[in-house]
Amino acid sequence: MQDFTGGAIHALPTSHKSSGSADFDQRIRQLVQDWGCAHSPGLIEEMIITALKLGRDQATVADLKLFSRSLKELRYAARVFSPYSKFRKVVVFGSARIGPEEAESLAAEEFAREMRERGFMIITGGGDGIMGAAQRGAGRENSFGLNIRLPFEQRANETIYGDPKLVNFNYFFTRKLNFVKETHAVALFPGGFGTLDEGFEVLTLMQTGKARLLPLVLVDKPGGTYWKTWHSFLAEYLLKVGLICEGDFDLFKITDSVHEAVEEILRFYKIYHSYRWVGNRMVVRLQRRLTPAAVAGLNAGFQDVLQDGAIVQGGALPEEKNEPELQEMARLILTPLRTNFGGIRRLINAINASEVQE
Repeated sequence: MQDFTGGAIHALPTSHKSSGSADFDQRIRQLVQDWGCAHSPGLIEEMIITALKLGRDQATVADLKLFSRSLKELRYAARVFSPYSKFRKVVVFGSARIGPEEAESLAAEEFAREMRERGFMIITGGGDGIMGAAQRGAGRENSFGLNIRLPFEQRANETIYGDPKLVNFNYFFTRKLNFVKETHAVALFPGGFGTLDEGFEVLTLMQTGKARLLPLVLVDKPGGTYWKTWHSFLAEYLLKVGLICEGDFDLFKITDSVHEAVEEILRFYKIYHSYRWVGNRMVVRLQRRLTPAAVAGLNAGFQDVLQDGAIVQGGALPEEKNEPELQEMARLILTPLRTNFGGIRRLINAINASEVQE
């Protein structure tokens, strides 16, 4: 399982919650067993108990429809993505109103093609414009479309239309969750409210530590000023009045070069693999072990990121046993400040530039 929260989901308690009646608990347990839910039956039982409690709470019909449809959408999307869990993916956002021959669309198509050639699959909103361009570059086989039902404008592009990897959502929030949950990188091209909304959401989730850090590239056409203008607004207004901090600018990269955008994403996973939280400790999993000198250099250069202690290289912690596929990887273990995720992002850059053991 890919935990987009950086370990918070894995750390949730798995103790069984009771309905309040031993008789009902047994009947629910038997129902789950009879249905053949051998994998994590306790969690299935909890969801059934929650549904029953909604009925007892006399939730409104509108609420019940909202909760029911949301769960159906999440379940269906998880089933679509499940066979492709071994593949890294990059989400491409951008306007549906930009024509296929415009420079921004050509850049999106080239970007998706290059990412596909490097083993990534592409996720878009499934529409035309930038989304359609990216899926032309990726090709149908390497594309996912997360389409939103709207009374106007949005429809599936010709590349992904009719493909089993096209998922239709009624709610923006279930769609947004899947964008963040399933991706390993985000590329934003010029767009309208929707593009900016998705970009700010990813930034907010990373800035607050509610989602794991990942490469976020803001890509313009050659010589374009869309993202530079956006950056000026952040710097001249939000930063100056103290609504954001300087370190937040380390959470993204602006470029008008497709090649540079691709390299930014690939570089992020050069040595670094992933991280998760174990209490206050951050456990950074590495694809290769660092030299002692490299670890010493990280300690010297990132004291401002640490709450206390030092960055120590070691192995898997006992709390990570629920991720057995990652047990053999080397780790960097540290206790960072949870108010400086821009600094942690710079630390990941430094890890990827570090010397490794042969």
